[in-house]
Amino acid sequence: MADFEGAHKELTNSLLNPGKDTSKKKPSSQLKPSRFRRTRSATSCETPSSSPEPAKWVPGKNLFGGIEPSFKLVALLFLFYLLAASTCFYIVENQMTGKRTNPILDAVYFTIVTMTTVGYGDLVPNSAVSKLLACAFVFLGVAVVALLLNKAADRLVEKQEALLFKALNMKMKGRKAEMLKAIETNKAKYKFYSTAVVLVLLMATGIFFLWKVEQLNFVDSFYCVCSTITTLGYGDKSFSSKWGRVFAVFWIVISTLIVAQFFFYLAEWNTEHKQKKLAKWVLTRRTTNVDLEAADFDGNHIVSAPEFIIYKLKEIGKITEEDIAVFLEEFENLDVDHSGTLSPNDLIVAQSNQR
Repeated sequence: MADFEGAHKELTNSLLNPGKDTSKKKPSSQLKPSRFRRTRSATSCETPSSSPEPAKWVPGKNLFGGIEPSFKLVALLFLFYLLAASTCFYIVENQMTGKRTNPILDAVYFTIVTMTTVGYGDLVPNSAVSKLLACAFVFLGVAVVALLLNKAADRLVEKQEALLFKALNMKMKGRKAEMLKAIETNKAKYKFYSTAVVLVLLMATGIFFLWKVEQLNFVDSFYCVCSTITTLGYGDKSFSSKWGRVFAVFWIVISTLIVAQFFFYLAEWNTEHKQKKLAKWVLTRRTTNVDLEAADFDGNHIVSAPEFIIYKLKEIGKITEEDIAVFLEEFENLDVDHSGTLSPNDLIVAQSNQR
């Protein structure tokens, strides 16, 4: 806490006294006000023979750019899983009991029902080999579904957001800045609405298909759809015809993914709503002496603008002491000449030391 308060004091002094040169070379372990003096130019130091190029803006990269698999890779993984599992279940097709249509179709259908954990029970393994295969592919299937949930569902929602963007564009008559602000401010809500629309369409499609093709009444069709998309899979109502299982192979995968995304965006929207309410309360409530004491980080009984801003950001949860400590540590590592400022020369030397 002492280091944190010292850092705030240094930041405050530097912003309030930008022209005052109080820089002194200190060991890197000591954080003095001069270390965080904000200036337009850096303290002079020895420069390399060739002057550095002007700083250029570099587009940000995805935090998981080197780890997160691409959509194409996930799609290939899904196809490989589907092919491998379907082949295995086709081979042991005579070791399974239940309603049959076509051996290849039944194998693919059972793979989808297993992967999504729907588990109707209309096709079940009936030997030790088939049961062990089912156990293995259900765990692999859950992993594949998780990857698909992260990629395919997001792609679908992005397309819905694009349609929403066009609708807002027509409503606001080309006021792009206001439109982008509205979308960014209510991003979680729009995601939830977009996913809800897709979910309703998928449910309606499933109900209609079960009613027309599987010859179920409306209540049973609705019942089967709900038990399927929530992966309950009671099994008393399912897709038993040939064309029904062809439809189910595609519909079950998409609908179960969308349901998971629906509840995820609902939770995200609820969290965002609570954060906005908290921010509004913090920003509109009357400031008291208790707040001034808490915002007086340097203990001089005067709260400066930087101190007040940092205190408010901490109060609404936008920044923490741990965050500031990380930033200060990065600053120390880059400030190789301990001048309290950063220059292109500091970056060159710091980067060369890291190699």
